[in-house]
Amino acid sequence: MANAFIQFTTTNRGALSKIAREVGVQRAAVCKWQTRGIPAERVLDVERATGIPRHELRPDLYPVPSSSLPAVVSTQHIAD
Repeated sequence: MANAFIQFTTTNRGALSKIAREVGVQRAAVCKWQTRGIPAERVLDVERATGIPRHELRPDLYPVPSSSLPAVVSTQHIAD
């Protein structure tokens, strides 16, 4: 959730400036993201800069990955 972003920016000294530098925006923009949310076009950049998964940054855009993936079917044929 966005709480992960807020926690990251409040517990890591200099995080706002680091994110701003890596994403290419002003520090003030990153501060606004703490209250207004991260813009859709910046989610992947913020994920790269912070290591916070995109589904935690914007679950409305990136649903939580499902752990119930279908089983892999083998393509090998069993000889009779």
